[in-house]
Amino acid sequence: MTRRWLALLLPLTIGGCGYNTIQQLDEQANAAQGQIEVQLQRRAELIPNLVATVKGMANQELAVFSEVARARGGLLNAVQSKDPEQMAQANATMNGALGRLLAVSEAYPQLKSDQGFLRLQDELSGTANRIAVSQTDYNTAVREYNAYIRQFPAVLTAKMTGAKEKKYFQVTNPGNREAPTVDFGTPGSPASAPPSGAGASVPAPGSTTPPAAGAPARP
Repeated sequence: MTRRWLALLLPLTIGGCGYNTIQQLDEQANAAQGQIEVQLQRRAELIPNLVATVKGMANQELAVFSEVARARGGLLNAVQSKDPEQMAQANATMNGALGRLLAVSEAYPQLKSDQGFLRLQDELSGTANRIAVSQTDYNTAVREYNAYIRQFPAVLTAKMTGAKEKKYFQVTNPGNREAPTVDFGTPGSPASAPPSGAGASVPAPGSTTPPAAGAPARP
């Protein structure tokens, strides 16, 4: 009889302490982060073809190509790290490098009419938009998770299970936050780029930068 009561009360106790909700919100945030990683990986995969296309007509722009290569390596390392802030920072650095590469293309009219270049520019623009959407979804999920584990009685369960606040996908470097956003434009149209040496904020059609840790986000 006692075992039967325990079997009935245990699920209620677990549910009442917020354990199940914590797990659900954790999975939701992890899935959203996975989508960001997929899009960042896709972006990194498009870069070599873009560089090769530009090199074919502007092979003297070695400094820009080196900068793009370093930014791409940083982006891939950030994806492997699975650290949201590191990924956001690497993505911003990639924005700056790509912006300068696309600005270089403006000096080569033959590039602006090259179908391969236009296709890659269009794919990168689409990927940037998907990153922005994934960023918003992720930050929304993290906001819900972080807010919930601070509530009572979930805060007690979080402490017992080791559940900790998650990082937002955000650029923490103030200089990069203030830099212009890269505009990939439409295929064949001029692309704006940030000044040399400055990163760019995450391209964010419809997205916003979440607040610093400890404050609710507004994705």
